[in-house]
Amino acid sequence: MSKRPRVDPSSFASAPKRQYGAGGGYGGQQGCSEERSSARRVADHYSARSNQTLQERESSPIIHLKKLNNWIKSVLIQLYARPGHCVLDLACGKGGDLIKWDKANVGYYVGVDIAEGSARLDEYLYEDAPFDICSCQFALHYSWSTEARARQALANVSALLRPGGIFIGTMPDANVIIKRLRESEGLEFGNSVYWISFGEEYAEKKFPASRPFGTKYKFHLEDAVDCPEWVVPFHLFKLLAEEYDLELVLMKNFHEFVHEYLQKPEFTELIRRLGALGDGRQDQSTLSQDEWEVSYLYLAFVLRKQGQPSTQPIANNANKGKMFLTEGDIEFLGM
Repeated sequence: MSKRPRVDPSSFASAPKRQYGAGGGYGGQQGCSEERSSARRVADHYSARSNQTLQERESSPIIHLKKLNNWIKSVLIQLYARPGHCVLDLACGKGGDLIKWDKANVGYYVGVDIAEGSARLDEYLYEDAPFDICSCQFALHYSWSTEARARQALANVSALLRPGGIFIGTMPDANVIIKRLRESEGLEFGNSVYWISFGEEYAEKKFPASRPFGTKYKFHLEDAVDCPEWVVPFHLFKLLAEEYDLELVLMKNFHEFVHEYLQKPEFTELIRRLGALGDGRQDQSTLSQDEWEVSYLYLAFVLRKQGQPSTQPIANNANKGKMFLTEGDIEFLGM
């Protein structure tokens, strides 16, 4: 069986780029143990979640938010995935988006995560490259604890995508989070289903441009998340991505995304079937105001790797890759 061209491993070790501020320069190791502990905490949180029955899932206090998030991810996949595409799914969890990719008729799927029970792959992801599309849903901000980790995450995506390949994702909207913090009386804000809390070091609610990495906050979302996260200033994310040949195609806050794509009949039908706003028939339940407020904390983005797509046929890589990923590979992946 023919194999795809092997990506040069050196492409993962990018040449030094300009540094952004003093807090965690390229290659820095400060806070490494804390970051590893946080990464393990996130992994343990999701690994410990039991497989719920349909009835248990439907009784979640944020069930309609979860369905809305699934709709947004489905729309992104339908907009950019094509039949036969080879997919790299970073932070894939336990494969919750597999059905979405299957409906898009993709040809090959590689999922990577640090939670036990997830798809397991070894460090030689470049043997499976190049990928047509990469996805990282609700997770890229975990790499923003230092400049080195943020760069490594983007370097890996760029190295594994083909020219013209697409990177889709979702992450917290830093502009909204900082705005909400400054509007609050203290260092914590939220509603009945979530809260966000910043440490005392941010008592003045100022975030110097000279230290754009490592701005940590605690995020709690009922029946979903309870762990530290990091602010990602999107203007800097865009500039950093450009250094790795990833140009911005789309960036929309979830509210804007919903308003725009609900105007398209095919996506209106999809949101009805998923039940994010009820099915309009027997199920009259819908997204609560508090859930809608949570959705405002997120944005969707699309990046495209610069260069012209190859006209050569893509080789079948169904037998590529070992099904193994060690904990040491987590640092290698930069996630």
